[in-house]
Amino acid sequence: MSASVPRLEVKHLVRRYDDRLVVDDVSLQVDPGQVTCLLGPSGCGKSTTLRMIAGVEMQDSGEIWVDGKLICDTRYRVPPERRNIGLMFQDFALFPHLRVGENVSFGLTGDRAATARRVGALLERVGLSDYARFYPHELSGGEQQRVALARALAPRPRIMLMDEPFSSLDDRLRDGIRDETLEILREQDTAVLLVTHEPEEAMRMADKIALMRRGRIVQEGAPYNIYNSPADRDSVAFFSDINVIRGKVQGSLVHTPFGRFLSPGAFEGQEVEIVIRPQHVKLDFDRGGRGPDSTIEYGTAARGTVKRARLMGSESLVEFRMDHDGSLFKVTVPNVFLPAVEKPMWLMIPRDRCFIFPANGGGAV
Repeated sequence: MSASVPRLEVKHLVRRYDDRLVVDDVSLQVDPGQVTCLLGPSGCGKSTTLRMIAGVEMQDSGEIWVDGKLICDTRYRVPPERRNIGLMFQDFALFPHLRVGENVSFGLTGDRAATARRVGALLERVGLSDYARFYPHELSGGEQQRVALARALAPRPRIMLMDEPFSSLDDRLRDGIRDETLEILREQDTAVLLVTHEPEEAMRMADKIALMRRGRIVQEGAPYNIYNSPADRDSVAFFSDINVIRGKVQGSLVHTPFGRFLSPGAFEGQEVEIVIRPQHVKLDFDRGGRGPDSTIEYGTAARGTVKRARLMGSESLVEFRMDHDGSLFKVTVPNVFLPAVEKPMWLMIPRDRCFIFPANGGGAV
């Protein structure tokens, strides 16, 4: 097999329920040893896409390929049990009447001694060598998760599909078990397609993110690129709170209370939105907002009064009521910063941290 052939490739998958289009022309590739996250809000078609790849649900159109071989289209279909695709779900789906070792070996065929060695090696790898004769109800949530992982790995799947498998774990367990799971999968060169609705989880886990919305992949790329070069306003807002400044293009510039902004690609008179994340807003303690476009980097400071300030742990969230239009503006500041309500302050925004989109919700101008 050529190294350039993806382990998993889906082409133009479509799925409808009655008149509702749930998955709309989804295409993606996952290479061996790569973790790709399908990220998006509930109901956007992520889990349906996973079920079609697994073979437990049929697509209305489109193709699924594994290692360069067609495994499913609308006329030809390899059954789920022959696809060599592992599945991990949120509820672990362990058999309560089977012991841990029996759960891990379930579905394995061949020599009994070889199966026992495989089960023993996997339980040792996940730190559960002494638990083979325990029942699932005798284990903690984290231990059950590791049993589910060992069972999914037992048949040596080429692809692992994971549908929010860590969401039911306690926060204190989640990071460690998640990192351990992906380490094992990468060691075995398994292609991983993971569904999540949590941006932080996707950023932490994924080599590549496919951002889904209303059944479509709206943007795909490395986490850094998805975060720093978002396709549209909704993509920015999915990863963090946002502040929005509205304006109209005049002579290639947008005039705002925060100064003038270049808007390459926008046409004269176009309504646009300038989007800035709260962590990138700067509080101006020195200049008092003097002068238009006071600095090239930050432009003009605009004044607001503190409406609310809250400590969020490692940072503080301060909400301002802006003088120029009465809108709310959010600012996050490292450490403890809790100014008094109604205190006037000046805010500045760095031009290189702003995104400019058409006001009608389209992509970047």
